[in-house]
Amino acid sequence: MLILYYIYYITVLSKFLQPSMCIYNCIKFSPHKKKLTDRKCFILKRQKREKVGLVLKSANSVLGDQNTKMAALCAEFGDLVQIKKQLISVISLCKDRGLLHSAKWASELAFALDPLPKDELPSPPPFTEEDAKDLDAVTLAKSYFDLKEYDRAAYFLRACCSQKAYFLYMYSRYLSGEKKKDDETVDSLGPLEKGQVRNEALRELRVELSKKHSAGELDGFALYLYGVVLRKLDLLKEAVEVLVEALHALPLHWGAWLELSNLVTNIDMLKSLSLPDCWVKDFFMAQMYTELQMIKEALQKYHSLIQAGFSKSTYIISQIAVAYHNIRDIDQALALFNELREQDPCRIDNMDTFSNLLYVKGMKPELSYLAHNLVEIDKYRVETCCVIGNYYSLRSQHEKAALYFQRALKLNPRCLGAWTLMGHEYMEMKNTSAAIQAYRHAIEVNKRDYRAWYGLGQTYEILKMPFYCLYYYRKAHQLRPNDSRMLVALGESYEKLSQQGEAKKCYWRAYSVGDVEKMALLKLAKLHEQLNESDDAARCYMFYIQDIFSCSEQLEHAEVSTALRYLGQYYFKNKLYDEASLCAQRCCDYNDAREEGKALLRQISQVRDQTETPSADLFAPLSNNNTPVRRVSPLNLISFTP
Repeated sequence: MLILYYIYYITVLSKFLQPSMCIYNCIKFSPHKKKLTDRKCFILKRQKREKVGLVLKSANSVLGDQNTKMAALCAEFGDLVQIKKQLISVISLCKDRGLLHSAKWASELAFALDPLPKDELPSPPPFTEEDAKDLDAVTLAKSYFDLKEYDRAAYFLRACCSQKAYFLYMYSRYLSGEKKKDDETVDSLGPLEKGQVRNEALRELRVELSKKHSAGELDGFALYLYGVVLRKLDLLKEAVEVLVEALHALPLHWGAWLELSNLVTNIDMLKSLSLPDCWVKDFFMAQMYTELQMIKEALQKYHSLIQAGFSKSTYIISQIAVAYHNIRDIDQALALFNELREQDPCRIDNMDTFSNLLYVKGMKPELSYLAHNLVEIDKYRVETCCVIGNYYSLRSQHEKAALYFQRALKLNPRCLGAWTLMGHEYMEMKNTSAAIQAYRHAIEVNKRDYRAWYGLGQTYEILKMPFYCLYYYRKAHQLRPNDSRMLVALGESYEKLSQQGEAKKCYWRAYSVGDVEKMALLKLAKLHEQLNESDDAARCYMFYIQDIFSCSEQLEHAEVSTALRYLGQYYFKNKLYDEASLCAQRCCDYNDAREEGKALLRQISQVRDQTETPSADLFAPLSNNNTPVRRVSPLNLISFTP
């Protein structure tokens, strides 16, 4: 019964919160545009507070009292006080072991929850005799570790026997190998060759950790490190098993969840994993849904986490913005990123994604401001270099853009976005071999990056290698099955390989899932035209024109004149002179079809029977007085497409 109340509460809450999203769209930050007055900002904030108050009041009236709501919350997610205690404990554990990114993630979540009273703060972990014996060595080694003197730290930990000391010892050796690998390649080789260099310490670490693992002497942190080493050695199956074991030993370590997310390739593999039943699993599942392009499920997860008590979490806001970015809901994503910048103005995480959105919208002043702001905060961060690269790319300075993406890769060779964006820049510079290499490195970092697969397809299309195009476009389509761009690219590849039947299916599917670029029907019509399937071609041209007119884009699409020209000739051949005349008149609105339209009108005037009854207006659904709709649903059109 409590669960039903909770579900009803969520439904009512989402219903009242929906109108408030327009406030985010009204408060977009733009330093080069006219700012809102103080009065207007005050009114918007007051309206926002009033709507939130209305939501809470309505929710409380539905559930009755606060105790009922808390009971439903605990049944679904758990006690927030206990979660806060767990976060504080794991922050301390991660800091002691130098796992700073996991400590930062846990700290951000803990900050989003209400503070605990002094008497409820968690007590420090118990101190064993081994810990006491190794205390001085661990303290000394940790000071060297923090200064990135990893070999020195490992030397003083070599004789220690506590779990914390052993992890720091092995982790120092691992990071020492990574640092040496980077130092050897940063000057002599470019970023394209950097991924070919290996960490020489990995094999030794694997042998030692394997012995400890067989003896059952590894704790959750050491198991995590063992999983990382196995992944670096491309032993992916073993890495997944060890990381799952690490999560069962220590479910609160976010770094282990992240490492596992890099190894999950599809939803079937995700469902097959035996994961611990912990509240962190919800964050992991939400991230995996985003990675696997299951955006609807990801947004549901994140919104449920917000309702469970993490409404102040900047991490969740950023993840929701990334999810909207992945489905190309640019306005919604921009609104959330602007809200995130207001709450955390010095934040650099995810700002490269924000710059991608500004780039797509062509917002050059805003992108310039973001780049200058990030340079003031930290000019040597990967995200900062990517933002500057996007800014130069928007200004068509592709050499400078590629230079900054290379700098990002020197800082982090596993930066997926930098590899992909650098591939785009090499494409702009017509350097196809370098573009192919960059895209391949992006796929090595993350095989789920559809942009890299799609970029490889485009590169081989320039090289006129359609079989290669087909392979890479198929990979991109598998990752983004409902993206019309992938389907149109697939159709073009099939068409070049003279597989017209498959091409028709791809074009029609692209139209059915929502043609972003409004090109699928046009290409399908032209294909029918080449195959002398005039009826099908005319039907596709008609639907294409209706779509363009319904979006009020008919003046921006030069191909409309092509469709009108064909329809005019088609109706004239079939002695439908009124329809042909109307198409010819519309052709006169376009420079490239005006003469043909006039010629067709003269032909019609010569053969038209004066006693013929005028037919209905062919473009009636497209007039300003009617709402444009598609005459036939996609399912009814299968009869004329394979």
